[in-house]
Amino acid sequence: MKGYACSLISKWHYGFLCMTHHLEKKSGFWSLISKLTDKTILFSLNKVGYFIHQHTFMPNDLDHSMQGKTCLVTGGNSGIGKAVVKALALRGAEVYMLCRNKEKGLVAVDELREKTKNHHIHLESIDVSNLDSIQKFLKTFKKKKVDVLIHNAGLISSAKKLTQQNIEITFATSVLGPYCLTLGLMEKLSLSEDARVIFVSSGGAYTQKLNVKILLEGPVPYSGLIAYAQCKRAQIVLAEMLAEKLQNKAIGVHVMHPGWADTPGVRISLPRFSKIMRYLLRTPDQGADTAVWLAVNPELKEQTGKYWFDRRVQPTHLLLRTKESLEDRNTLWQLCEKYCNFRI
Repeated sequence: MKGYACSLISKWHYGFLCMTHHLEKKSGFWSLISKLTDKTILFSLNKVGYFIHQHTFMPNDLDHSMQGKTCLVTGGNSGIGKAVVKALALRGAEVYMLCRNKEKGLVAVDELREKTKNHHIHLESIDVSNLDSIQKFLKTFKKKKVDVLIHNAGLISSAKKLTQQNIEITFATSVLGPYCLTLGLMEKLSLSEDARVIFVSSGGAYTQKLNVKILLEGPVPYSGLIAYAQCKRAQIVLAEMLAEKLQNKAIGVHVMHPGWADTPGVRISLPRFSKIMRYLLRTPDQGADTAVWLAVNPELKEQTGKYWFDRRVQPTHLLLRTKESLEDRNTLWQLCEKYCNFRI
């Protein structure tokens, strides 16, 4: 009997080793294909890249409950933000959609409650480009603790526009607003045992070197794409600096880019690109994947200040000419402090 048992154990062990070897070979294959795909850039950022990259994801990385967690998502009524809200709600989180358009937000809340069967999805009316609107939200938001704050709201403006505070709207929406919102919620984030602040950036940041004058005044002549890419570069820098300043608190700061996804914002802002690439654009769920992963994976608790794409750390610069100086970084931080009443 003992010999029979030993034989079974030996066979099981051999089978396990064979399976492990097969998985390692398979993982190595997809890792190689993934690296080759990344060299093309074009196929890395579209749905082909996601299909390849997902074969390198660790199994069960998203199989974590968010019960008892409070999550805030700006621009959560459509596109990637809506996909993030859905994913978090499906895992049991209480999610607050921070939206500028109340009517569209209410429609999205009803739809997502029905899809997820989670009725703890709420709408908060806030314009993150408007500092007065942010202050009003901070005064009226009653939750004591915030576990996840995702800065997703953004735009590509067709012409130069200024906010009520006379700030270029792209900068106000993507950089200044998130800074003020994050610092304004710092006390609530500090009450979480594992708080996460996540910026949804863009690969467009790779084309730009941080330029505070362009951020504040807009490019001359005005280009919505350049203004957008500048702000995405500024988000990376801001996330890195926040991570440094919060390293003694249990607050992780991350920045990610979603690849090229088929969202209403892309269709409106980049109609030609959207039409040409329509069969290759990622779905909103695919674009949202890394943001969701950063929000739910407990193993990331000790990591902060990194730039992510498809669940992998990425370099923040591809070209030496886009690297900013320490002076540029400090100027950006001082500019944000100038417009907000919050300090770290």
